[in-house]
Amino acid sequence: MRMHVVVVTGMSGSGKSVVMDVLEDIGYYCIDNLPPQLIGKFVEICRESENHLQKLAIAADLRSGDMFTDAYRTLLEMKQQADLDVKILYIEAEDEVIIKRYKETRRKHPLDERFGGCLHNAIAYEREQLLRVKGIADYYIETSYFSASQLKEQIREIFLDNSSDSMSIKVTSFGFKYGVSTESDLVFDVRCLPNPYYIPELRHHTGCEKCVQEYVMSFEQSRTLLEKLKDLLDFLIPLYIQEGKSRLVIAFGCTGGKHRSITFTELIGDYLISKGMHVVKQHRDIGKDRP
Repeated sequence: MRMHVVVVTGMSGSGKSVVMDVLEDIGYYCIDNLPPQLIGKFVEICRESENHLQKLAIAADLRSGDMFTDAYRTLLEMKQQADLDVKILYIEAEDEVIIKRYKETRRKHPLDERFGGCLHNAIAYEREQLLRVKGIADYYIETSYFSASQLKEQIREIFLDNSSDSMSIKVTSFGFKYGVSTESDLVFDVRCLPNPYYIPELRHHTGCEKCVQEYVMSFEQSRTLLEKLKDLLDFLIPLYIQEGKSRLVIAFGCTGGKHRSITFTELIGDYLISKGMHVVKQHRDIGKDRP
């Protein structure tokens, strides 16, 4: 299987750190500020490692000084290797935008000392040095008028086949008697529904079992609630993804965390999986107070 390698380069201050954050969120193993001379060696190490890394992202810039002149040759050699799928992402911004960003963050440009604090000269030199690498880039993004959210969305569109891959979703059940799930982003209280606990033949079963699910969903209010929850999540999840949220925890609570909450965790979890999302289901209190 070919290793996918994304090399992120371009002008300092153009948003490489934002790009790397997104790539890490969508499953790339990321390394920042790697000297260009070491890119090929590092890829070789990853390729031969026991972890079998398949997605690697490397950010390289001029902080490594004159060694960046080797980047052009290194990248060309990597792109010719049959077992590597190498893509170069080049990002830049207008000079005045970069200057404004450095003033706002009060950070030094990587070449600040080399040019005696003259940011204009540092930017001009960096832009000139990067011309050859820019010429072989597979993707080019000009970030002058992008917000961080817009840049993140652009990266997802380029490197994801399905935008839902950028978010991992955990759907969990819990019992209020043991405390509310504190890690959750969305908490739904399903104690308003009929409780299987009071049906003797269902008391010692859980919402993972068909008999309990059928009982809970035999009521019109349960079926209506399920459909409304699906509609709500269909509306909310794309908004969370658009804003760059990489992890979402949805919790369902009932009294003991055995019947109603598990039923809805299972049904909503399966629904989201059917929509192509990465979902983990967990039942926090399923083993408590069992006979």
